[in-house]
Amino acid sequence: MTLSTDRLARAIPAEVRDLCRRLADAGYPSWVVGGCVRDELLAEIEGRSAESVHRNDWDIATSARPETVKKLFRRVIPTGIEHGTVTVLLNGQGYEVTTLRGETTYTDGRRPDSVYFVDAIEQDLARRDFTVNAIAYDPLADRLIDPFGGIPDLRARVLRAVGEPSERFAEDGLRVLRAARFVATLEAELEPRTARAIQPSLQSYRKVSAERIREEWLKTMKAQRPSRAFEVMREHGMLAITAPELLESVGVEQNRYHAYDVWRHALACLDACPRDPVLRVAGLLHDIGKPRTRAFSEKTNDYTFYEHERVGAEMAGPLLERLRFSNEERTRIVALVRHHLICYDDSWSDAAVRRWLRRVGPELAPDLYELAQADIKAKGREVSEELQQIANLRAHVERVLAAGAALSVRDLAVNGHDLMRELGIEPGPDLGRILRTLLEEVVEDPTKNTREQLLTRARELATNA
Repeated sequence: MTLSTDRLARAIPAEVRDLCRRLADAGYPSWVVGGCVRDELLAEIEGRSAESVHRNDWDIATSARPETVKKLFRRVIPTGIEHGTVTVLLNGQGYEVTTLRGETTYTDGRRPDSVYFVDAIEQDLARRDFTVNAIAYDPLADRLIDPFGGIPDLRARVLRAVGEPSERFAEDGLRVLRAARFVATLEAELEPRTARAIQPSLQSYRKVSAERIREEWLKTMKAQRPSRAFEVMREHGMLAITAPELLESVGVEQNRYHAYDVWRHALACLDACPRDPVLRVAGLLHDIGKPRTRAFSEKTNDYTFYEHERVGAEMAGPLLERLRFSNEERTRIVALVRHHLICYDDSWSDAAVRRWLRRVGPELAPDLYELAQADIKAKGREVSEELQQIANLRAHVERVLAAGAALSVRDLAVNGHDLMRELGIEPGPDLGRILRTLLEEVVEDPTKNTREQLLTRARELATNA
C-alpha cells in the first residue's frame, strides 16, 4: 500500500523547502532525513491529527560539499564540518545540512575515524542505524526514498538494523541503547537478528560516555511506556553495565499489598508517572533500596522494607552522579526517593501536616503527590482508597498553606538580626539553635508566631543555653 506524503509535505517548514530549492537551483539535490521524516510518516500510518507531532530538528542531506553550502547561504555555522555537517540559519532557526557520506571504522565506538563523500542518497542511508531512520524525502519532487524497507517496518512496528546488525552496533556503541529507546518511543518490537546482535556488541557500548547514556534515558522517559526500553536494557545486558543496582530488584518478592515483584512494580510506577523525564527517573528508582532492606517479620507473617526510602536515596545519589545527571536533577530525584513513602490518613493534625511540609519542603510536595499516585497505581490491585488519601493530603496541605504556616526560619516574625539586637546574641551556633527551636514550636502552634512571644521565648532559650 502506498503511503501518502501529504502530511509530511505540510509539516516541512517553509525555510527547509526554500533551503532545498536554493541547493537545487545551484545543481545540488537534497533530501529531508532523520527523525522528523520517521515521526511524520508514523503519525500518518496511525492516523493521528496534524498537530500531534511538533519538531524543529529538520535535517537535510545534500550532494553539495560543506564549502559549497557555506557559499550559498549567508549565515552558516561549521558545527561538524569535519564530518560534512554545517548548520544553516534561516529566520533564527538552525537546520543541519550534511553532505552525503560514507564512513570508515569506528575505533572509539562513537565516531567514525574518517568520512568520505558519496554521490547517491542510497549510499548515505546505508550508514544509518535502523531502517525506520533510513528514509529520505525529496520535498521538491514529493518523493520518498526507502531502500531498506523502513516504511513497511514502521507499519509493522519492527525495529530492524540497516544491513548487518553487528556491524551497525560495533560502529557506535550508543546504538544498542537507541534500540531500547525506539522500542519504547515507537512501541516497536526488535527484529530477531537485530536483538541477537546486542549482547555481542556490548563491548562497544562500554565505551559510550555517561553523558550520552543520560541523554538517552531522558529521551526514553518521553515515551508512553518507557518501561519497554528498560526491559530491553535488562534483557540484553545494558543495565548490568550502566545501573547494576537496578538488577537487584528483579524477582524480589514484595509484601501482600503488591501484585508485582520490586522490578515490575518499579516499571509500572515509571509508566504511571506523568511525562516529566526527571520525575520518571525518580519513579524508576523509588524502590531501589527495597532489596537491601527486605526482611521477614514473624509478627506480621510478611516481608518488611524498613528504611528502604533512606537506603534508596543513598543508592540513587551515586548512580545519578555516575550517569552525569546535573546537580539540580540529582537533588530533586534523591529527595523524591527519600520522601516518596507517604503514610497520610485522616488522623493527621494541622501540625502533623506542617511537620511533613517542613521535612520535605513545600516545593517538592506537588512532585511527591504525583509520585505517590504512580506508586499506588503500580501495586496492581484495587487502590481507590489509597489514591483518595493522597487527594486528601493535597487538600489538607492547601488549607495549611492558605493559613500562612511558618515552614522555615524565614517565615518567623523575628530574624537573626532581631535576636542579636534585642538579646545581644552573637552570630554562631547558639543563634541558629534558638531560631530552629522557635520554628519547631511555631510549627506546632502557629499562634506563637508573633514578635513579642518569640522574643520572650528566645530570651528564655538564651538564658538556659
